Amino acid sequence: MSKVLAYIADGMEEVECLSVVDMLRRGGVEVQLVSVNGKMEVTGAHNIRVGADCLLEASDPDSADLLFLPGGMPGTTHLRESEGVCAALRKAAADGRRLAAICAAPSVLGELGLLEGKKATCYPGFEGQLLGASYTHEGVVTDGNITTARGVGFAIDLGLELLRVLKGEKPAEEIKAAIQHPES
Repeated sequence: MSKVLAYIADGMEEVECLSVVDMLRRGGVEVQLVSVNGKMEVTGAHNIRVGADCLLEASDPDSADLLFLPGGMPGTTHLRESEGVCAALRKAAADGRRLAAICAAPSVLGELGLLEGKKATCYPGFEGQLLGASYTHEGVVTDGNITTARGVGFAIDLGLELLRVLKGEKPAEEIKAAIQHPES
């Protein structure tokens, strides 16, 4: 079974996080919501409270096939400020494991030098922080082991793309049909 860690912080964009987590869990992927704030409840950018499965200190990023960063502000800033998150991202990239980020959060990958030579997208205004990347205006893009998405309007598409890269085309298409997602 595939395993994903979704790092959550106060000020995250709730829909970006929960839509992706929902698509993955529907597809049979184990997803852990990991709080980087030192508490089991995170308050999103729109005052929606989300319960974490564990705290950063209790998580095992080496056991994950994919590390996911939802966007939103100041959630993205909190993720970037977390040494534990940054260390996990660097190690996962060095190990060739998958990384994903949406909205403002691809900037974290860029600032860590993990987008070098990659095609990537993000929320408009964060392009300059995708250091070393070739920016594209696409909604969701996978280049090698990194998948990025532009914003909340592409959250379900990101979830389906991550399901595709983790479990294959068939499970992603089955979930897409089950949720009545429009054909591309």
